[in-house]
Amino acid sequence: MSAKIRPLSGFPELLPAARAVEREVIASLSRTFELHGFTNIETRVVEPLDRLAKGGEIDKEIYVLQRLQQGGETSEAELGMHFDLTVPFARYVLEHAGHLEFPFRRFQIQPVWRGERPQEGRYRQFTQADVDIVGRDVLDFHHDVEVMRVMVEALDALPVPALSFQFNNRKLIQGFYRGLGVPDVTAAIRTIDKLDKLPGEKVAELLVSDAGATPEQAERCLALATIRVPDTSFVEQVRALGVTDDLLDEGLAELAAVIEGCSAAERRHVSVEANLRIARGLDYYTGTVVEIFMDGYERLKSVGGGGRYDALASDGRTTYPGVGVSFGVSRSLIPLLADGVLAGSRPVPSAVLIAVTSEDSRPESDAIAAALRAHGVPCEVAPTAAKFGKQIRTAERRGIPYVWFTGETGHQVKDIRTGEQVDADPATWAPPHDDLRPKVVSRTDQEQNQ
Repeated sequence: MSAKIRPLSGFPELLPAARAVEREVIASLSRTFELHGFTNIETRVVEPLDRLAKGGEIDKEIYVLQRLQQGGETSEAELGMHFDLTVPFARYVLEHAGHLEFPFRRFQIQPVWRGERPQEGRYRQFTQADVDIVGRDVLDFHHDVEVMRVMVEALDALPVPALSFQFNNRKLIQGFYRGLGVPDVTAAIRTIDKLDKLPGEKVAELLVSDAGATPEQAERCLALATIRVPDTSFVEQVRALGVTDDLLDEGLAELAAVIEGCSAAERRHVSVEANLRIARGLDYYTGTVVEIFMDGYERLKSVGGGGRYDALASDGRTTYPGVGVSFGVSRSLIPLLADGVLAGSRPVPSAVLIAVTSEDSRPESDAIAAALRAHGVPCEVAPTAAKFGKQIRTAERRGIPYVWFTGETGHQVKDIRTGEQVDADPATWAPPHDDLRPKVVSRTDQEQNQ
């Protein structure tokens, strides 16, 4: 007697047509990253717990790996499953530094695991796409601009709703707070990062209580955080607040360069902004920071983010600074698929179903399929030699657009959507490009075409 199978919350599984969408998105991201010379790596699923838990805040969300029966062997409970791709990447760089060429340009698209409460956009298993450049001891600032432009270009190629890249710079924030005389700059940054959850008055109170700011200083911190523009006019607006500091000057210049660099790229549906509220609470960011938001899905908060970190990893002798951005593939796609904004054009890769006249003639149908596959046409042979009407219905159910028939008059292929049937040669025939493989169907594109 079989037990009833229940869904496991937080571990989403996609049906075939939706999985085709995810695969195309991953392939599109990979193509863009590779066009810019980024190499793909894949890291192991587990890392030592002491390395995973270094961040502190995410300790309670780590899944621990443990064998059911340990026997007399050493316990493996010190291993945990990675909750992001940054920690394993830092370890990878340290472990393989002698075999890598720096600056090392990598992209990585893998599942990660996080034991948090499942909800829309937040899952216990989810796929992320990261792109980074890492240097040895030094990493020139122009790499900040390059990495951000690459992710702008990569996401602009996706069939998703409009995306907004919102940039800031930690040097700008730290320099402003330092020039202002705020006693605890780190606490002030963490507090400002709460502006998307708390009203400004409450954040001002926390700046006074947690960061030691005066009410006047808190007011100017909030004034800085309200600056949000699509160009470099933020420089004059910050200057108008009357704070001076060398680190502030450096941050302003870097942020202006990132905004100009990303704005120079051709964009279809990605916007670029300087948003001086963006802080990203993680302490390891040291310069450029970014958060990515999706139009109509602001409830998800950011669907990606990243920035500059001057100490990604260190072995005590060498430090490896880096800059990178992460995009939440599952976080973005699963809500879009659930809402019908995105769909796969068909659940199978086959573009053609080869009809079978009789079981005796199945080898002939197999030969036709082999000829089509030889020049890259995905196809399959009908499962039974049923009446042709039933075989056509099989193709319809599977979403296959063409059916191939062989008879006394030769080969013919039928587009079952239009009913058009034409003579064809299996050695040369191919469907139109749009029918060759499953593609992503976007409701946004459909609405624009109507």
